[in-house]
Amino acid sequence: MNIRVLVVDDQAMVRQGFAALLGAQPDIDIVGQAEDGAQAVAMAAAEQPDVVLMDVRMPVMDGLEAARRILADPPGRGGQGIHVLMLTTFDVDDYVYDALKLGASGFLLKDALADELVAAVRIVASGDALLAPSVTRRLIEQFAHAAPRQELSRERLEGLTERELEVMTLVGRGFSNHEIAAELFIAQQTVKTHVSKILAKLRLRDRVQMVVLAYDTGLVQPGA
Repeated sequence: MNIRVLVVDDQAMVRQGFAALLGAQPDIDIVGQAEDGAQAVAMAAAEQPDVVLMDVRMPVMDGLEAARRILADPPGRGGQGIHVLMLTTFDVDDYVYDALKLGASGFLLKDALADELVAAVRIVASGDALLAPSVTRRLIEQFAHAAPRQELSRERLEGLTERELEVMTLVGRGFSNHEIAAELFIAQQTVKTHVSKILAKLRLRDRVQMVVLAYDTGLVQPGA
């Protein structure tokens, strides 16, 4: 089954360009285009796409509020929820952080290469989170420093084993499964198992929310 994508951006040329690029892929169908967040919310409800490619700054309703409303709805097609992939630039990192806390599956820089955009949509559609370590480390450092936030109690992490805490810490620092395996001298499949258990125990949507929680609980400190 092809990946159903809704493209949302207030700039017509950008929106149409993304739609043309993604629509040319044999496994991706564009189910709609929206020019603001309000349209995106309505079209997402009607079309139930697999992925919403969402700009952050738009008139009428910004991408953050639109993402909140879309992700607040119960899962749609076949019980499979809609995944939101935010489009951003370095000057809106605060918005990115808020979007990830709301449950967005990741973020992509607007100047990303065509192949990166296509890969990002496929990754998010598969239910994984878009966390390219080279970008994640840089961006997370910036929005972690941007504004002091109330640190959450670590009581929420009490159900994790020592190994799971180690894995979560490395995920929070932007490590890939391969890098975590090498760091802890364990198999990649073992890393995947630990990640799955952490997500289940903490009731997190995906790896992105694990990163956010790692910072919010102080498990990972900016600059660590």
